[in-house]
Amino acid sequence: MGKVYVTRELPAGGLDCLAEHQVDVNPEDRPLSREELMAKVKEYDAVISLLSDKIDAEIIHAAAGKVKIFANYAVGYDNIDITAAAKVGIWVTNTPGVLTEATADIAWALLLAASRHVVAADKFTRAGKFKGWHPTLFLGGDFWGATLGIVGAGRIGQATARRAKGFGMKVIYYNRSPRPEFESQEGARRADLKSLLATSDYVSLHLPLTPDTRGLLDAKHLELLKPTAVLVNTSRGPVVDEACLASMLARGRLAAAGFDVYAEEPRIHPNLLALDNVVLLPHIGSASRQTRLKMAEMAAANVREVLAGREPFNPVKGI
Repeated sequence: MGKVYVTRELPAGGLDCLAEHQVDVNPEDRPLSREELMAKVKEYDAVISLLSDKIDAEIIHAAAGKVKIFANYAVGYDNIDITAAAKVGIWVTNTPGVLTEATADIAWALLLAASRHVVAADKFTRAGKFKGWHPTLFLGGDFWGATLGIVGAGRIGQATARRAKGFGMKVIYYNRSPRPEFESQEGARRADLKSLLATSDYVSLHLPLTPDTRGLLDAKHLELLKPTAVLVNTSRGPVVDEACLASMLARGRLAAAGFDVYAEEPRIHPNLLALDNVVLLPHIGSASRQTRLKMAEMAAANVREVLAGREPFNPVKGI
């Protein structure tokens, strides 16, 4: 019997496949402190971690010889030093695929809410300011026939693009490598990043966080956006220069934006908080009941396989 530690309570039933093992769950409704995480990795054979758990080389070194797997409860894994883990023989896994559609839904929720001022209009109405229909009240952008730019054409980016069909939109995408099947099925056209930003009416970000993508949308790139454009980010916060974007929104240089992720999460840039033309969500891209349960089941299944001496289903390869 192995010992498994789960750093935060997960949906009920998600860990059922680990019934033969000792499973302990963080009883506090908060992330573990660094000191607490350091102590846990010295005691357990497997850890089911969250994106909020920073598992760096020091934590990996403390876990070496004891922990066999860090099963990340997320598709991303930039919170884990996978190179350090590979060097000491610790598996790292993620939960790809299962959260694709839910996250694409949230990208569209942000696109629609930001463009059509849904949050600001709701606040306006609740405050008793609605005095009747007005021809220029909360004017937003049109979707029908507009151009959607997808930055990062992986599973989630492609799923977001598929939804554009219902709006009769043109789709262009930026990706490190071409996606010929995506192009043929969805009529998408590949473009370089500068062209995409300059020509898109709506831009949706779906990039993993890597050394190459960190800060990719800097001031130089953001200034290419149309003044009427809307940008949303459901990928990783550090790919965008939030200060620059907030300045553009405040100056009317950009119409609107929507965020589900932040550069220093859970801290949100104060300049974004002050704006009515930005929609801010608390990282709920995968927060559908079915998706979060499937993520737990996948993480648990990866742990089960490793503790049984087998390879996990969803390994993340280190260097």
